Amino acid sequence: MIDIIAVLAVWAYIAGFLLLTARLAKQMGEPVWLFAKGRERQAIPAMLFRLAFLLGAILPLVSLWLGPQQSGFLLSRCDLGLAIRIAGMTMVLAGGLIALYAQHYMGKSWRIGAAEGHLGAIVDTGPFSLSRNPVFAGQIALFVGLVLVFTTVLQLAIAIALVIAVMLQVTIEERVLSKELGPSYDAYRQRVRRWL
Repeated sequence: MIDIIAVLAVWAYIAGFLLLTARLAKQMGEPVWLFAKGRERQAIPAMLFRLAFLLGAILPLVSLWLGPQQSGFLLSRCDLGLAIRIAGMTMVLAGGLIALYAQHYMGKSWRIGAAEGHLGAIVDTGPFSLSRNPVFAGQIALFVGLVLVFTTVLQLAIAIALVIAVMLQVTIEERVLSKELGPSYDAYRQRVRRWL
């Protein structure tokens, strides 16, 4: 049951992420996917995000379908115990909810990637008063939770790929935001930590 709840939570998060993004793009009448725009190279984090989310959504289903007897080395599950698996499921649920709430809270400032001339206003209230990157923090919690529920070598590799993508993207976004928004963003960086 824990496995199924975790899988459903991942799919619900991805559906919510795409729905909120599509709705905002329609409202604004312009794309909010900015990985291919701007001077900053975002191809590597974009590729890692796509891989992580694609495999993060599919791999748990494959793991459930194959079952423990048919899995190979990369999908062979290590049982960490019920308490760890429940903690993992809780992280998946909480991480997805935090990420979706923060994405929704950004409103018209929501973007995927960063490019000069395409940024919204700084959002520094709500979850963004506690963390400059609550969407990414939620996504990391979701993927770490998946590792605790589906403890496989491949699931761990996917979580590591997501963390690398987040680190690269945060560095890029901070440079772009500092350049575009100047002192107001720099003051925000002084007030609020990058993560928590």
